[in-house]
Formats: sequence, structure tokens, C-alpha cells
Amino acid sequence: MSAPLANPPRASRNGWRISEPPPPYGVALAQTPAIRRVVANNPGPMTGNGTNSWLVDHAGGCVVIDPGSADPAHLDALVAAAGDRPVTHIILTHTHRDHLEGARPLGARLGIPVCGFHASAEPDFTPDTGLRDKDEIAGLRVLYTPGHASDHICLETADGIIFTGDHVMGWSTTMVPPAPHGSVQQFLDSMDYLLQRDARLLLPAHGPAIPHVKACIEGLVAHRRAREESILTLLPVEPRTLDDIVDSMYHNLRPGLRRAARLNLHAHLEKLEHDGRVHHQADRWMKIIA
Repeated sequence: MSAPLANPPRASRNGWRISEPPPPYGVALAQTPAIRRVVANNPGPMTGNGTNSWLVDHAGGCVVIDPGSADPAHLDALVAAAGDRPVTHIILTHTHRDHLEGARPLGARLGIPVCGFHASAEPDFTPDTGLRDKDEIAGLRVLYTPGHASDHICLETADGIIFTGDHVMGWSTTMVPPAPHGSVQQFLDSMDYLLQRDARLLLPAHGPAIPHVKACIEGLVAHRRAREESILTLLPVEPRTLDDIVDSMYHNLRPGLRRAARLNLHAHLEKLEHDGRVHHQADRWMKIIA
């Protein structure tokens, strides 16, 4: 049996942000009659309340998107959430650990393929079925959306729902690492790609459903643009290391978020260098004064 999800009454919105109280773990939460969410018990600063594993019905059964945790209790909950419908595929939006970890154990348990972008970013993982942009699988269309990860995809239903993985989340901005793993420019291009799809609902891998699609995407893009300008404003003219710049730009940063902040800053500096606005030599970065 599935518990209702819809939009939790305690969810709050502030601009593009949308949050929710911690949902129950190990319970199938019904988003629509054909879509259910099971939240993995892996909360943290980078995962929010936990990884959303989505079960999506199709004509031949159902698929599991991002099985996430390898915790046996979570895998049991996914199997239970499928009910009488056979699980035909596991699909990964990308190969970060909080999405990938449960994929092989669940695939082996059910005897089904694990599918993901054909060029995996994880050296130790090769998908059983490699996917490319605009492929169709189990009633879903693949949308290649690099930026957060080089192998990131979103999945679109025929009626305008997009499973956005970590590319669009309402509870937090997405961490974008530097090349070769990520790219701010690719992230922005992928945002534009999703905006052109004119979706009616976004279902992310962390946090609640996002019904205000255009406002959320445009808000996240505006946040990136503002971050870029703030970096240029605060970046000293004299060469500085990444760690020096992090210290000058981020105050009261929680220790667990420093690595993410450093990677995010590095990715922005790479884009700004490509745009001809900053320069780096060896491990030091500086602003170009026109």
C-alpha cells in the first residue's frame, strides 16, 4: 500500500526554493497513480532528507529510477512498492554514490539490467544498457543534462513530468564540480534544455516535487549568474590559491561543506576563464582587469 504524497502541507516556498519536513523512510509515497517515491535513509548535507528512489509504471511493469542506498531495508521497500508489477529496468540519472550504490544489488536480486548514460563517469561501473540523448526506454525519454556530472541524464514522461536527478532540486542549489566531472556552462545549457521541454512537474532525486517548473529553473539560473558576479566582485587582482579564495568568500562555512564549496568555486572560475574574465597560472587565480 502507498501513502499519499502530493504536496506536503508543511512545505514552504521562497522564490525558487521548496522544502518539506523529513518524509518517512521505507514507505511508498504516491505522487500520481503511476509514480511512487521511496526515500532512502541516507540524509546529510549533500542529500537533504535522503535520496528519492522513484518507481514509474509502464505498459510492461515498472522501472526504478535511482535505487540509491544498498541498505537491505531500502531495497526491500522498493520491491514492496512495485507490488504486483514486475520491475523491468533500473535507471540511473548519474553514477554518484548516493544514486548508484543500490543498483547492482537490486539488479542482481531481480535479475534485471541497470541502465545509465553510455559513457559512465564512474570507472568501476558500466551500464548493462547504455543510454543516449533522446533514447526511449520503458515509456521514458532520455534527456542528456551534463553539468552536475558528465554522465547525468533526466527522464521525461509522455505527459510532461521530468525526473531531474540532481540537476534541478528545489531544496538546494546543485553542486557543480570542475572539469572533467562537471561544468558550469554545461549546467546552464542543460537548464535551458529542460526549460524548452515545457514540463508541468519536476521530480528530483532529493527533496519534494517541484510544480512551479519555470520559476524554479529560472531562479536556479539567476542564482548561478549572481554567484558568478559575486565571485568577480570579490576576486582579488593579485593571484590567490583556491583555498585562499574560499576563505575570503565563504564565512561560517560548515566543515562538511568546504569541499563542495571549493569544487563549486573552481567550476565557476573555469567558466570565467573560458569567458576571458579571469586567468590562472599554476595553482593561482586572478581577475583580468579590462
